[in-house]
Amino acid sequence: MGGLGDLLGLMRNAGAMKQKMEEAQKSLAQQTVEGSAGDGMVVARVNGMQELVGLSIKPEIVNRDEVGLLEEMVRSAVGQALAKARDLQRAEMSRLLGGLPLPPGLDGLLG
Repeated sequence: MGGLGDLLGLMRNAGAMKQKMEEAQKSLAQQTVEGSAGDGMVVARVNGMQELVGLSIKPEIVNRDEVGLLEEMVRSAVGQALAKARDLQRAEMSRLLGGLPLPPGLDGLLG
């Protein structure tokens, strides 16, 4: 009967968990992380929901002959920022789980 009791406990706590998840999502949306490339010449800012919220490019690197390099730096900076945003999500979800790591298989639900 332990399994059924566990299930009933989860169902009773579902409303509280939903509220905590909503609070976590609001918190993540307000947090930003940065990724940079080219010694800070390109900086991407991403929030904890993995949305690109800012992109800065130093004017001195804009050169018609080096568009490919600029594109690569933007890709790199955005990639770094997104990786940091995923780390933020993992930390927030772990906090909700009382410091426990996410169970195997659930990590992919974060994005």
